[in-house]
Amino acid sequence: MDHPILRRSAVVVVAMSLVLAVAIFAGVRYGLMLMIGLGFGLALEGLRFGFAGPWRAMILRRDPSGILAQLLAIAIVATVALPLIDARGGELMGAEAPVGWAMIGGAFVFGVAMQVVLGCGSGTLVNAGSGNPVGLLALPFFAIGSFAGAYHLIAWTELGALPIVRFTGWSGVAITLTALAGVAFFFLRQAAPEHRRIPGRYLVAATVIAMLAIANLVVAGQPWGVVYGLGLWVAKGAAGAGMDLSGSAFWAASGSMERVQSSLFTDYTSLTNIGIMAGAFLVASWRSGGFSQKLPQLPLRAWLATIVAGFLLGYSSRLAFGCNVGAFFSGVSTGSLHGWVWFVAAFIGSIQGVRLRPLLGLEARK
Repeated sequence: MDHPILRRSAVVVVAMSLVLAVAIFAGVRYGLMLMIGLGFGLALEGLRFGFAGPWRAMILRRDPSGILAQLLAIAIVATVALPLIDARGGELMGAEAPVGWAMIGGAFVFGVAMQVVLGCGSGTLVNAGSGNPVGLLALPFFAIGSFAGAYHLIAWTELGALPIVRFTGWSGVAITLTALAGVAFFFLRQAAPEHRRIPGRYLVAATVIAMLAIANLVVAGQPWGVVYGLGLWVAKGAAGAGMDLSGSAFWAASGSMERVQSSLFTDYTSLTNIGIMAGAFLVASWRSGGFSQKLPQLPLRAWLATIVAGFLLGYSSRLAFGCNVGAFFSGVSTGSLHGWVWFVAAFIGSIQGVRLRPLLGLEARK
């Protein structure tokens, strides 16, 4: 007989035990990072907060509420993070990257693929953690794509890029908040009349996600990210299988090689990724029958499209210096111009992805 209270208690105990074990054997900071990741997973799955879904809602129904919540969360983080990074520049760093052809193209392709699988970087982790079959299939190919994209990254950046442009300090806060307000106004103007208010759960989720992102920055010394950790998992597996990574300027770099050779539980991005999946699993298993998702009745081309899109999510996000989290959310909130360019290119790609999805047989049958 299934005892929900015992099952739920067991899941919570296992999650907390894992955090404690990491804190004891790897260090308190790493345990805190895993706990922050759990918080992200709980908030994203528990409050149904994400990126791919709200973008789709805007494209199909002119419902900007989810995007407005994302902008609110970014605004909260920017207000704290930009002055903090400016004051403690030697200890904290932003998610900065150059704007280039590969970055723009990568963001566009990511936007397309994100709508095909209905999940961005964090969304794919949440979907996989909650037992979604499409997310479970896409995730390993996302990781392989991230590894491959990083392997070829330097060659792609040679196509040309502008110098890094970043808005700093309180002037950066003013510029970022003004830009966020302008984008919010634009989406509100496009909204259907019945969708011009943000649901309460979105306001709560935006605040919680923002607080967790600030904690991520303070504890790790770097903004919230997703994509690097996924590629690192494959790099560690490839190196363990005897693959020579010296042919890649990215993976052969001293910092990357050190992480490949170190414990997975000492990599901040890996810990938050693991925490996101564990948090989503915790929420799904807490709900009555939440984790037992049935295999959707999809044609073969839909499953093949999921595999290809999963790989492209990983590959393109490396070229674009991140996904919705690492490039858009963290890029904009820490003052990097590339975050804004990423957003525009990825949103245009998402429009195409929404149109492509039915043709691939990925819409649920009624």
